[in-house]
Parts: sequence; structure tokens; C-alpha cells
Amino acid sequence: MPWYKKLHWQIIIGLVLGLIYGVIAASAGWGQFTSNWVAPFGTIFLNLLQLIAVPLILSSLIVGVASLGDLEQLSRIGGKTLGIYVLTTTLALVIGLVLVNTLQPGRTVPQEMRTQLEQTYQGDIEESMEVAEQAEGRGPLQPLVDMVPSNFFESASDNGNMLQVVFVAIFLGGVLLLLPGKKAEPLLTVFDSLFEAIIKAVEVIMLTAPVGVFGLLADAITSIAAGSPTDLASLLGALGFYCVTVVIGLAIMVFVVYPIFMRLFTSISVPDYFRAIAPAQLVAFSTSSSGATLPVTMEVSEKNLGVSEQVSSFVLPLGATVNMDGTALYQAVSAVFIAQVLGISLAFTQQLNIVLIAVLASIGTAAVPSAGIVMLVVILESIGVPSAGLALILGVDRPLDMLRTTNNVTGDTMVASVVAATENQLNFPTDGVSVATTDVQGSVREEPAR
Repeated sequence: MPWYKKLHWQIIIGLVLGLIYGVIAASAGWGQFTSNWVAPFGTIFLNLLQLIAVPLILSSLIVGVASLGDLEQLSRIGGKTLGIYVLTTTLALVIGLVLVNTLQPGRTVPQEMRTQLEQTYQGDIEESMEVAEQAEGRGPLQPLVDMVPSNFFESASDNGNMLQVVFVAIFLGGVLLLLPGKKAEPLLTVFDSLFEAIIKAVEVIMLTAPVGVFGLLADAITSIAAGSPTDLASLLGALGFYCVTVVIGLAIMVFVVYPIFMRLFTSISVPDYFRAIAPAQLVAFSTSSSGATLPVTMEVSEKNLGVSEQVSSFVLPLGATVNMDGTALYQAVSAVFIAQVLGISLAFTQQLNIVLIAVLASIGTAAVPSAGIVMLVVILESIGVPSAGLALILGVDRPLDMLRTTNNVTGDTMVASVVAATENQLNFPTDGVSVATTDVQGSVREEPAR
């Protein structure tokens, strides 16, 4: 098959063209035209992915949990999944803290740039602080209370309540696991059919990915540049060292930590691994939402990596909700960076507090763009750093958000592969057969050779 007919190459072309167009549009002052005539295609693509997020998580988790056979297997796979998620999140935080304390990027931002940034993003800061104040006023067990909805349909109507959807799905799947087979079978058949329909919908939606990605990136570039690429260049110049620190940390996670796990626990080579998950990484980069990318993540994990449907339908929806390695690393770097800029020294206990809060925060952070910003306000307040310092990083948050979401999704696929391998449910295709996510002509869904 010609390379240009493979979807991941078409997505890359869309990314490149969107970047080029965005720079040209910013230079020519086409911001309004882009917002009216280009960005909507990206918004439609993102909305289509978000449209199927709730039914996908609900159906996949219910079927995944109910198909495990017994509660012992559920607890074993669940324990492995959560254990690896917490481990990698902690590693990400430690890596971020080591880098930011070693490189000290906060010492390089000039005073005039600090003042300008604070004035520019004052409105965004106040909004984030209001949300954070509401979170700080909650009791220690409030996160558990928030996890259990009183009205499922209300939860399902908002993608920001995905943790509640996950709870309901796991709970209902566990209940079906306890029922006799004949009693549970009709409802399981319904959810299994829904899951298959959603997967087919993913294949259809992904046909629009190149155009959607073009629109998303073009809109992002023109928004960041604010009418002139000079604005973007000056901002990146002032905050470049901070951005480099975050990118180095994310690169260590993606190209060092995750490959180590893959080499230790699976038989998949690192190059094959990255080739297999490329479509999901590209969609994650363009959408900045691990929740919206979930359908693609599940597709590449099952068909390109050979993760069993039983494992992927449990591990990946859970990962899109609770596994935020990239977000946690960014929060660690950002909190210390802001403290450095403001001349505030953080003791070891305060930095340890960052680790503890960020690990817990990553579990409840919504899988939507820039959700980590709100949790960063909570972290800043907990270590005695003024939340107003958030203005220092808001200007470059969008490109970093795209990168950390790619990190999050990569981590999800790694954990799914490792859990599947330890459960003898990883069967990596050796004949190079790809699926609809890598073949835009593939209206027939091909299964990898077993």
C-alpha cells in the first residue's frame, strides 16, 4: 500500500500543513478568518471523539470487568494496573523535580517579562483560583464522595465527570460478574454490541482526522501567536528554558522510562512499539485530550500491539481517567519554576508535598485540555507560592499541553501492554497487518494474525 494512504502519514501531513498555515495566518493577520472558517473543522473532529467517549468507557469497562471471570482476576488486573500507574506517575514527578532543581529555569526570566505576563493573564488566573478555592474547601474524603454519583445520567452528560462514569461502569461490571451467566448474558450482549458499534464509529471518525488535525493546529498556532508570530517568538524566548525543561522530562518518560518497561515485561521491540502507537500519539498531540484520544488508543492497542480486548477495555479507560504522568511532571516543574521566578525557596518537605498532592490530583484530573492548570493552583497554594505566578506559564501552556497529553497516552499503551503480557494476553502481530487506524481504505477491519 502506498505510504500516503496510511492514516498516520496523513495525520502527520495535516499537522505540518496546520503548523505552516498557522504561522502564515498569524503573519498575515488571518486570525478571524481562521477562527471562522478553519478552526470549526478541528472542533467538529474533537467533538466527534468526545461524543463517543462516555459510551466507549461505559461499554468497554462493563464488558471488560464482566468478562474477567471472577473477582480474584479483577482484583489482580486492577491491582497491577493501579500499581504501575502510581509508580510511573511518581517517577514522572521525581524526574521533573530533579530537572527543575538542577537546571533552575526560573532564574532566567527577566523582571519586565514577569510583569507583562501577570497583566496579560490576570483574568485566567482569577478563574483558575476560584475553582481551586472550591477544591481546597473540601474535606479529606470528598474525592471519594465525588467519585460516586447520585445521578448517573447527569454524570454522563459531562466529560469532566469521567471518573464517576468509570466508577459506575466498574461497579455494574462487578455486579454482572456476580450474577448467574444466563441472567447477565442479555445485558452483556447489549454492552458488547454497543462497544463494537463505537469501535466501528472510531474507524469512520478517523477518516476525518487529517482535516480535523489541520484545523486544531492552525487554530492553536494563531491563538498562541495572538496576531503576530513575533509575540510567540518573544514569549518562547523568555520562557524557553522552562519549556525545554518540561520537554526534556517528557522525553525521558516517553523514550527512556516507557521503553524500559516494554523491554523488561514484553517481547515487543521499542521501534515496533512506537510504530504501533503512532496514530494515537498524533491524535493526542493535536487534541490535547487523552479522553478524546481514548477510542484511537484502544484501537491501536488491540490491533497494532495485540493487547487482548479483555485487558484493553479495562486498563485503557481507567488510564485515560487516572494516569496522567505527563501532567504530573509538568505540575512539578511548573510549581518549582514559578517559585524560582518569584524568589521563593522551597524546602525538601514542600517539594515532597508536591509529589503527594500531584499523585492524588492525577487520579481526579479530567481528561480534557488544560485540566492540569486548575490542579496546579491547588499545588501552588499548598506550598505557599502565590497563584498569581500562574501567569508566567499560561502563554506557553497549550503547546506543552499537547506534548504532555501525548506522554499520557503513551503511558496508557505501555501499561496496557505490560499488564496484558503478565496475564499472557499480549499477542503482537508479526505479519505487519494493520487496522483501520493506519489504513484509510480499510473499510473491513482486519484482525492481526494470531
